[in-house]
Amino acid sequence: MCAKFSLGHEFKFGFSTVGVQHEMGIPGSEFSSDWVAWLHDPENILAGIVSGDSPENGPGYWRLFREDHERARGIGMDAAWITIEWARIFPRATLDVKVPVERSGGVITRVLVEDRHLKELEKIADMSALNHYREILSDWKSRGGLVIANLFHWSLPLWLHDPLKVRKLGPDRAPSGWVDERCIVEFAKLAALLARHLSDVVDMWYTMNEPLVVANAGYLQVNSGFPPGYLDLQTYMTVIRNLEVAHAVAYDSVKAYSRKPVGVVESVADWVPLTPADQPGAERGFELNVSIYDSAVKGSIWGTTIDEIRNRLDWIGLNYYSRIVVKSEDGLPSGFRIVSGYGYGCEPRSFSLDNRPTSDFGWEVYPEGLYNVLTKLYSRYRLPIYVTENGCADLEDRLRPRFIVSHLYQVHRAQREGVDLRGYFHWNLIDNLEWAKGYSMRFGLFEVDMSTKKRFARPSALVFREIAKSKSIPEEFENMVEPPRRVSPR
Repeated sequence: MCAKFSLGHEFKFGFSTVGVQHEMGIPGSEFSSDWVAWLHDPENILAGIVSGDSPENGPGYWRLFREDHERARGIGMDAAWITIEWARIFPRATLDVKVPVERSGGVITRVLVEDRHLKELEKIADMSALNHYREILSDWKSRGGLVIANLFHWSLPLWLHDPLKVRKLGPDRAPSGWVDERCIVEFAKLAALLARHLSDVVDMWYTMNEPLVVANAGYLQVNSGFPPGYLDLQTYMTVIRNLEVAHAVAYDSVKAYSRKPVGVVESVADWVPLTPADQPGAERGFELNVSIYDSAVKGSIWGTTIDEIRNRLDWIGLNYYSRIVVKSEDGLPSGFRIVSGYGYGCEPRSFSLDNRPTSDFGWEVYPEGLYNVLTKLYSRYRLPIYVTENGCADLEDRLRPRFIVSHLYQVHRAQREGVDLRGYFHWNLIDNLEWAKGYSMRFGLFEVDMSTKKRFARPSALVFREIAKSKSIPEEFENMVEPPRRVSPR
């Protein structure tokens, strides 16, 4: 095929893994965490808050990683971000390992995890699990792949967060996760241990994935199916503050034992005003959406600047799926109201009010928003960017081929405008457990039969392969670069 839109020889194509979503499915791969307990809770299942699907019936990456790595390389992937599951490393509490803590402006600004503390932590840690992660990372690295290790993707050890008790008793009477600033300290310990033991097989780190989703879905959007389903505005604000501080202290913990670059990842939508008069609401939404980057770069948390946590970011990870259309509402605390019928608020397998197709999740396919977000982020921060997630729930693979091409065309556009954009990670290589939605939402380039664990390539995998192997969109795919839209009948 003839190259049409080049993405550059050094541009990376990759996939991702998360413990709860990918690892289990083969006997011996099980672990416990807050999310595992939440998904098994009979009350959650009865109320329809979660699907009833079990993570223990997942795709089995923990044992089948070599096969999946071979598939990934076969379709041109040369990068991966792999989550190290906190609950696997520390199934037992680390609270009794006391470490020095520094404070400023009413928040923790540094946690000093020294060699003597690491020796104590090694006695508590499941070192066999840590060594298995080393095996996974090393296998991918041995195949010539870029290795990015993620320290937190939503799931916490039960001793640190028991969401069922939080919901019943309140966060002051149960292990409350990110509500409790002790979680910041324990996260710094985890970061230091992993940096000490894995730095030689890791090329890049990032501290956490989508902290705003943890706060929004857990403490505001309590019907989302996310733990702990505890509605309280002040708690929500506390959780955001603690997560933003946790990134900064984990950054320092990693840097104490590793020279590799450290980033953070957030899901950022393209915030679009319903009318020109609604522009202030869209700007307010975007500002809230990028707060984790602002705290990491500027030290800004809820309007207060804390100098001790500034400049704690080497690269930006962007997860992009769709847009959010808003109408300004001065009477609301947020300053805006999200308009349904666009972005994430559409009917599944249908069309938005703008005649754009929607995924099985009901998310509007809006590729040009990726260009908009990339250019805004780069103009604001001037840091290297990776698109760390982008994909489409699409069981029948009817949207995904064009979804991939049209979004990568927007990547090309952003590069052409000077954005330092270094890679694209498709969500996902294989079907996996989509949190509260279970196995009903299929994002994989490879379909997975969860009963047999067999993988089957979808047609979109072949489209992806042509682009990834050539590092360009071929001329033969030029008809798919434009955003898909339904043509209204006259």
